[in-house]
Amino acid sequence: MACFAVDRGTFPVPKVDAAKAPGKLQTAVFAGGCFWGTQSVFERVKGVKKTVVGYAGGKASTATYDQVTTETTGHAESVEVQYDPAVITYGQLLRIFFSVAHDPTQLNRQGPDVGTSYRSAIFFMTPEQQQIAQAYIAQLDAAHIFKAKIVTEVTPLKGFYRAEDYHQDYALKNPDNPYILVCDRPKISALKKQYPDLFVEYHGQ
Repeated sequence: MACFAVDRGTFPVPKVDAAKAPGKLQTAVFAGGCFWGTQSVFERVKGVKKTVVGYAGGKASTATYDQVTTETTGHAESVEVQYDPAVITYGQLLRIFFSVAHDPTQLNRQGPDVGTSYRSAIFFMTPEQQQIAQAYIAQLDAAHIFKAKIVTEVTPLKGFYRAEDYHQDYALKNPDNPYILVCDRPKISALKKQYPDLFVEYHGQ
């Protein structure tokens, strides 16, 4: 079992972004393959106050792990990220999402995981989030940061449904799981290496 190489060196800063500003916590929702690994990255980002793994893209009635894994529900394994906009911007979160959390050029898969539930997606909640996400994807494609075209969906969030309790903080609670060691620990190491000013240790919520 092999996962994508996460060391991509210096990654472009978004040209279009929200300004840092004090205010209430904001929410972002990302899908980038197995939600264990995506969560393990974002919960270690400075300014992120809470992360929750769940399902987005389908209906509430089918938002269970057993149904989602049939690849028939339209859901993607996703992570809800609550963050302080005075500390980190939406664009900075996107930069981490594309450079560390997953490979956005893989269509309906991530490494050994295959299916639409493992697709790359940004579920925006505001027009500003949509604008920033679309502009950043265009910026990355124009700069040929990846060898292949980015296939990440940018789509409105219609609902986010919390996953079962045993999925929450799964990577933290199961550090010796072979999947976690191969696919997720390298992402955490890459985050710490590439963004030392944004990396924080995480010991659970």
